Amino acid sequence: MRLFSRSSQLTKVLINIIGIYLVIFSIGVSISYGATTIDLHTVWQAVFKFSQGEQAHQVIWELRIPRALAAVLVGAFLAMSGAVMQGMTRNPLASPSIMGVTDGAAFMLVIILAFYPAVSSVGLMFASFLGAGIAVTLVFLVGSFSSSGLTPVKLALAGVAIGTLLRSVSSILSLHFQLEKDIGFWLAGGLDGAGWNAVIILLIAGAAGVILALSIAKSITVLSLGDDLSTGLGQNNTLIKITGIVVVLILTGAAVSVAGSVGFVGLIIPHITRFIIGTDYRWIIPTSAVLGALLLVNADLIARMINAPFETPVGAITSIIGVPFFLYLARGSGGDKK
Repeated sequence: MRLFSRSSQLTKVLINIIGIYLVIFSIGVSISYGATTIDLHTVWQAVFKFSQGEQAHQVIWELRIPRALAAVLVGAFLAMSGAVMQGMTRNPLASPSIMGVTDGAAFMLVIILAFYPAVSSVGLMFASFLGAGIAVTLVFLVGSFSSSGLTPVKLALAGVAIGTLLRSVSSILSLHFQLEKDIGFWLAGGLDGAGWNAVIILLIAGAAGVILALSIAKSITVLSLGDDLSTGLGQNNTLIKITGIVVVLILTGAAVSVAGSVGFVGLIIPHITRFIIGTDYRWIIPTSAVLGALLLVNADLIARMINAPFETPVGAITSIIGVPFFLYLARGSGGDKK
């Protein structure tokens, strides 16, 4: 039984408003805490009464605000990608990290940095898109080899296998070409290198992905009921699935090009959202974005505080949360469900 199963439209709006307020509050706390703590009053002054001569104001504007905004966007994009993937495939285990999408994007980043080290940020973003596309193709090909068909668990196992393979090859290449320092944070997942350029890339690339995701939200709700039913209602499932794949590639590619392999956000958040909101993807997708942003901003804050003044990869924090959640879902899905 899901919470608020008969919730009104007003309740859903209120849930999102509360979520947005929590995100804004978390951004303020994230900006305040770091190698040195800056009180919230100074943060407020830096945002609304910026002074060029104040060192704290410069730190806030040049380092902490873009990092917090990048965390918001990356978390939102990964959560939306997971929601779209789970709705399209009717697979509770589907997510960019479990399906190997993030590892594929990171793999292509290693290839580009190894052979074209002077590539621009835009080039890295397109490399992420290409890597994500390669990973999705490989996962579905491998998962389809089974004689019993493409079940949810088999699809997830194919994703884990392909993702592990791509991650291993990425590690070998980074060692061979001495890219440990350049690629380390991408493989571990982190936001320490996120600046205003990263925020701009996320906004530009994400705008297209978000618009496409919202445009097919109603169709994904119908598709999640089954291919036969949605086809009977006159829906072009092939077009919806292709659009959904494009959405996942855009949002995941942009997120990985900035934050690297941050896992499990796209797995956890859509499930929590469905529990709270229901099964209508017109609400699941935007609410997942809000909750995904909230999760990653706070995960990044924990990553900075847990071993201060050193930083723990944010991907490690999300994995600690996500692995037990994945095992629980895998246990409940069963190996033979289609």
